[in-house]
Amino acid sequence: MSRRDAEYARQRIHIDTAGWRNSPENVASLPVLQEAIWQERQLQFLYERAGCSPSERIADPLGLVAKGSVWYLVAAVEGAPRTYRVSRISDARVTDQPCARPTDFDLGAYWQQSAAEFQAGLPRFYAKIRIGPDVPRWMSYRARTSRVEHSEPPDAQGWSTLTIRFDVEEEACQFALSFGGQAEVLEPESLRQKVIAAAEAMVSLYVSGR
Repeated sequence: MSRRDAEYARQRIHIDTAGWRNSPENVASLPVLQEAIWQERQLQFLYERAGCSPSERIADPLGLVAKGSVWYLVAAVEGAPRTYRVSRISDARVTDQPCARPTDFDLGAYWQQSAAEFQAGLPRFYAKIRIGPDVPRWMSYRARTSRVEHSEPPDAQGWSTLTIRFDVEEEACQFALSFGGQAEVLEPESLRQKVIAAAEAMVSLYVSGR
């Protein structure tokens, strides 16, 4: 695709990655990345990993992937495909060097495998929590930090017992506390004691503040 075609597309397709409530991702480099892909030219850019200083990369761009509201650049370095979060890319420019794109590279297949490996390495914390009838309608707001793995049918009073997966124990604790008397931790016992201690500290704070 020519530079003229790339500009034509950018003037007719606008991608706004910011949700109405979420903090927006910085995708200022996205047009340059698109141009490098369409022009089949190498990219030079700075990439900043979490907790590290930016370092320079020279890579062969292979494609762009949107995961929800987050954009990723898939690019090859020394022939090996790697994934870069676009919001961490800065000072990107298209070089005059042609891109070495493997003839058998499949972007969809690569992303599926990469995403599966990433998910397999994520931390997991499981908790069994009994919830009241008013809780389910609010749980969709917590879908990004929790996932229901198993749900038992509601009892006569409308209470259900769920097995929920969280990333870490602290998220499970905050989940239980946020619903007050409408959520009871059943397992594990360590989480149950942590919720009790936090609830007692909250009561103590309000009582002593009178």
